[in-house]
Parts: sequence; C-alpha cells; structure tokens
Amino acid sequence: MKPMKITDRKTEIINVAAKLFKEKGYSAITMRDIAQSMDIKAASLYNHIKSKQEILALIIIEIAEEFTNTISKIVISEDTNIQKLEKVIQLHIDITLRNSDALACLNNDWMHLAPAELSYFIKMREDYEEYFRRIIVNGIANGEIKNLNPEVVIFSILSTLRTLYLWYGKKKNLNPIVLKSNMKQVLLNGIV
Repeated sequence: MKPMKITDRKTEIINVAAKLFKEKGYSAITMRDIAQSMDIKAASLYNHIKSKQEILALIIIEIAEEFTNTISKIVISEDTNIQKLEKVIQLHIDITLRNSDALACLNNDWMHLAPAELSYFIKMREDYEEYFRRIIVNGIANGEIKNLNPEVVIFSILSTLRTLYLWYGKKKNLNPIVLKSNMKQVLLNGIV
C-alpha cells in the first residue's frame, strides 16, 4: 500500500475521530459527529478526508505498521530473546501511553476496514504474531524462557499487552516508569 499524505488538519481529524471511535465505536459515529466535535461543518471535513473509512484506515494502518516494522527490527537484532521481549513490552507501553485511542480502534474496529486495507492489516497482524512467536520459540530453545507451551506464553503476554490501553486509561495517575518496570517484571518473571 502506498502511504497517504497527512496534513496537520488531517491529523487533528484523525485524533478526534479515534477518540470518538474509542468512546462509541466506529459504527456509531458519523462524519457529522466528527465535525461537531471539531466545531466545524461536516462538509469542511471532506476538504481533508474522503470518508470515515479513510479515517479508520489511517488510524489503524499507521499503528499496525509501527508495531510490525518495529518488531521486525527487534527480531533480527543481536539482543537476547529476553531483551527482545523487553523491547516488545516497551513498544506496547510506549504506544499505549502515546495513543490509546488509536489502539482502541486497532483492537475494536479493524474489521470495518475496506477490503484492501483489511487484507493488509491482517497480513501485518499475522506477521507481527509470527515475529513474536519466533522470539518465544527461540527463547525456549536457548533456555532463556521456561519450557512451556509457546502458544500459551504468546497468548498470555500478547493478550495483556493488547488490552493495556483499557486498563491504563483508568489508571492515568500511574507513573509510566513504574508501569514499564513492573510490566516487564510481571510478564517476564511472573509474580512468584
């Protein structure tokens, strides 16, 4: 897919839409709702955005590309598998702290993407999971990670990381440094 050009106004529209999609869901929001939240006329949105579908694609594809591109670099790095896992955890936390609204769209509204974007997103998601699987399997093979079923480990860690935005949104007073340190400890070492 070719990248879409994003202007400052487009970024503002995307951010407002992501917040609305998180609060009410993609299907419940109209272009008029987005315009009202920005205190402009709906017709003005179309000077910057073709459709609500384009907004959704911009939100989801950008963040999915960031996840996939970053983990692909982590996987081929010379780091230990534990260091790679720490970097993946860090990636999820950083994106959660920076843009939880976009993460909500990625997790809750991806199925509303147009067919081309949907195929591209699903491929990225599958690639991401395969990169993650490679880290876990290699970590087990190298004795860095306990010899547990890799799929259980993958599910346990990824389900926590993918839903972090839900929990963190309710804990805004939690220090990000403490969050990062504690998440790495709990996810990599357990609690006993």
